[in-house]
Amino acid sequence: MSNSLLLSRRFAPLFWCQLFAAFNDNFLKNALVLLVLFKLGGAPGESLVTLAGAVFIAPYFVLSALGGEIADKFDKARVAQRLKLVEIAAAVVAVIGFQTASVPTLFGALLLFGVLGALFGPVKYGILPDCLRKEELPAGNALVEGATFFAILAGTIAGGLAMRDGGNPFLLAVGVMAVAVASWIASLFIPATARGAPELKVDANVVRSTFRLLRELWSETRLWRLGVVASVFWLIGVVAMSLLPTLIVRTLHGSEIMVTIYFTIFAVAIAAGSGLAAFLLSGAIVLLPTAIGAAIIALAAADLGVLLLQRSADHMAQALAPEAFFAQVGVWRATVDLTSLAIAGGLMIVPSFAAIQTFAAPTKRARVVAAVNVLNAAFMAAGALVVAFAQNAGVTVAVLFLCMAAVAFASTLWIFAAMVASPLRDLLSILLRAIYRLEVNGLDNLAKAGPNPIIALDHVSWLDAALILAVLPNEPIFAIDRAMARRWQVKPFLKRTPAILLDPSKPLGVRALVNAVKAGHPLVVFLEGRLAGAGLIKAYDSAGLIADKSGAMVVPVRLDGPEASIFSRFSRQQARRRWFPKFTLTILEPVRLTLDDALAGILATSAPFAMSSPARNR
Repeated sequence: MSNSLLLSRRFAPLFWCQLFAAFNDNFLKNALVLLVLFKLGGAPGESLVTLAGAVFIAPYFVLSALGGEIADKFDKARVAQRLKLVEIAAAVVAVIGFQTASVPTLFGALLLFGVLGALFGPVKYGILPDCLRKEELPAGNALVEGATFFAILAGTIAGGLAMRDGGNPFLLAVGVMAVAVASWIASLFIPATARGAPELKVDANVVRSTFRLLRELWSETRLWRLGVVASVFWLIGVVAMSLLPTLIVRTLHGSEIMVTIYFTIFAVAIAAGSGLAAFLLSGAIVLLPTAIGAAIIALAAADLGVLLLQRSADHMAQALAPEAFFAQVGVWRATVDLTSLAIAGGLMIVPSFAAIQTFAAPTKRARVVAAVNVLNAAFMAAGALVVAFAQNAGVTVAVLFLCMAAVAFASTLWIFAAMVASPLRDLLSILLRAIYRLEVNGLDNLAKAGPNPIIALDHVSWLDAALILAVLPNEPIFAIDRAMARRWQVKPFLKRTPAILLDPSKPLGVRALVNAVKAGHPLVVFLEGRLAGAGLIKAYDSAGLIADKSGAMVVPVRLDGPEASIFSRFSRQQARRRWFPKFTLTILEPVRLTLDDALAGILATSAPFAMSSPARNR
């Protein structure tokens, strides 16, 4: 799916626009840092380097809300085009700064890039659900996150190379301008989008609008928690990136080239983790990978902290070349820990941001993203300040990584408790999509049926209940024949999911099902009888009665693929077995059953009836 998105007119322009913009931000920032150190040096230079980071991040606190309101009020594609056009003007300021070697001018350019980045953030994430289908959001977010970290790495390295030996002003100017123009050209191809809230009045008071958006985010518990999860990722990321140079140079005795190598490993690993998250989700919005990612971060950071404590007495001063560096005891273990930490970061951020985009109302999606961006900036700034104060107080890198492990461990417990509503459903979704390439069609039909539909599907394999459980947004109640419930294949499932057992001789089970549907619970009913072919099959005689008495709509579901798996209920003569057939689950249009009084009377006496199988009629 990722490859097709990169070739898609719906996504590719946004991808390249974001990639070029992130590259330019980091190219300029690193070139400015090196110019400051080269020109001033000493304590004044170091303080200005710290100031450069603050200048770039400050606009995200005060302008993200304004960017969110503008993005919701107007066509996001048009907003992106305007911002990227202004970015060319900001690049001109940077060109003047490089040509004159003027630090104040370059700081002004950096501030302009920060302002434009703050305004563009709500656009780039808010527009994704407008350009992509819901099932494409995880892959789209994975590509954006991976591209962002690659751009950070490439921009940082390019800025360093461009400033070698004092820098070449002409090459610096050409580079900044060329990338800014490329970003603007890419933005021209972003497809137009509908205006989310055209009646919205943009508040010019950025302080008031920022606090208002944060209050609104706080009022929506699920979105607030997702925003905190995303912010924890950025907190861990910025702390890890800030500690990396010190870890490599002072603790592991690497040369400057080793810092670049590890930044590369870190960026590639985050991209790989983002891709892994997109693969595991395969279009579903599940948050179990986020909790798993936080747990892996905790383990990796703890192991790295313990390793560094063991090396605390090592005071080698010499910077080692790559071959000698990797020959040291424990370096490969540290490399594995750092790589695992970065991969786990990708697992954390992709599901959480895809969930934010999915759960936010289209009319205010960009403002939700803006509020999350403010949270991200606050967490990153707080993390950087805490690390700076701790290092100034003499706290070692080992202890800081152990503190990171504690934060990640606490986050894991909180995410499991507050965000993962059903670990079983999430796990089933991941396994079925990864192993059997589960494809779900017609998911929107569930919403049409209301909160308590009666879902009727074939019973073609022993995985059918797991399939429907993995797809439904809310945990259903299963109607299961008492004889079927005694089978060993079914007993483990019944221990973990709510079910009502049916006995044809006892009508109380049917009454319980009617009451459950009336109470707002989805109900899953398996169609019984012949397993193959179209036409008439015998159904539970209670299904029509439940629909009639509860007023709920019936949603037919068709399954293709499970009957050919090793879990099939078909005989080998009816279906050839394959180890990993592709599963397709198709949710059809909901229907409302209307029964005449005579038929309702027959149902009330529990007599079986025949109905056309919606799951098998093509």
